[in-house]
Amino acid sequence: MPELPEVETVRRGLEPRLVGRRIVRLLQRRRDLRLPLPAQFAKRVEGRTVRAIDRRAKYLLIRLDDGNTLIAHLGMSGRMTLHDAASAAEHPFDRHDHVVFETDEGWQVRFNDARRFGLMLLAADAALPRHKLFKGLGPEPLGDDFDGSVLAGRLKDRRTPIKAALLDQKTLVGVGNIYACEALFLAGISPRRSSHTVQGERAERLVAAIKKVLHRSIEDGGSTLRDHVQPGGELGYFQTRFNVYDRAGIACPTRGCGKTVRRLVQSGRSTFYCAHCQR
Repeated sequence: MPELPEVETVRRGLEPRLVGRRIVRLLQRRRDLRLPLPAQFAKRVEGRTVRAIDRRAKYLLIRLDDGNTLIAHLGMSGRMTLHDAASAAEHPFDRHDHVVFETDEGWQVRFNDARRFGLMLLAADAALPRHKLFKGLGPEPLGDDFDGSVLAGRLKDRRTPIKAALLDQKTLVGVGNIYACEALFLAGISPRRSSHTVQGERAERLVAAIKKVLHRSIEDGGSTLRDHVQPGGELGYFQTRFNVYDRAGIACPTRGCGKTVRRLVQSGRSTFYCAHCQR
């Protein structure tokens, strides 16, 4: 599933071509994704100008000029790709291109989702803070106000392993399996450690590692393991920088360590770590 860096990469890729542009056509090629698409979807979107594109957790928020927001989630396999109208005819629709937007500047945005776990909904801007998708979500890890004290406060009563806590969207949002493994490695914290013990300097260290890993991945266009592509069609390449994720049995990259990366299963998810460097 695309995680925060992949969704942020998509947001940044769409922004130059959508913000300030009017959507002149919406082609809906099926009635539903994970959930039914909005009623009268084309009628409610066509003619609207995109004011901004924001992100909350792993959701894209496409702000329209009528006070509504198009909420989009990429699901497991979703991608949004850009096509210049002048050359779009050379690239016929794929059978999984389920929703297509066309702008007054002549660009197409195609939402392709082979597994159909993504979603698109419309909601009034004023209703978003109370929307069921966002109510109860934790803080944004890249926010200026997210620091060690905030994380420590959210962990102080938790007895679950820290890796599981990082995947809980009520603790903080957007840090999926890949980036939790990588951040814990950089912070030198064992994924088995009880969450309530991540306090003080240890929490500060972990927050710094989370921010560092996420920023690096965004700069690299995200991680392309299977489905993720940037809107321009480029692959992400942060996977070439993995220290521990999916590297079980390979030497720990820490100089002088001499141990190998291990794999364990936590809550049904693979965790990769160095038992010597992470405590």
